[in-house]
Amino acid sequence: MYCSNCGAPVDPKAYACISCGLPIKGSRNFCTNCGAAVQPGAAICTGCGVPINSSAEMPEGGKDWLTTLLLCIFVGAFGIHRFYTNSPVIGVIQLLTGGGCGIWAIVDLIMIITGSYRDGNGNPLYRK
Repeated sequence: MYCSNCGAPVDPKAYACISCGLPIKGSRNFCTNCGAAVQPGAAICTGCGVPINSSAEMPEGGKDWLTTLLLCIFVGAFGIHRFYTNSPVIGVIQLLTGGGCGIWAIVDLIMIITGSYRDGNGNPLYRK
């Protein structure tokens, strides 16, 4: 893996580059996959074809993991987290049944925590 700011090799577990001190996912001057220089505003690396922009890290329309988790914890019995994640039919059912007396919300909570919960479009939740 390479620093996206200076192109120096970095450990995949590192939070910041030891050469320039910037966070690994900071600016996009160099490809994080191959280390090649990229043009400002480029969508993909011309060296290896890997997406450069931050939209590659989050699927289009993907929902935030933490927001979904908090909605499920505080108003999960009403199915509000289902409306947030584009699952309105299940949200209405949860709203009318009180989330199966809260059991449905507990199941959803476990799925969100373990990472197996998907939004209404089938996309996984993303973590910032």
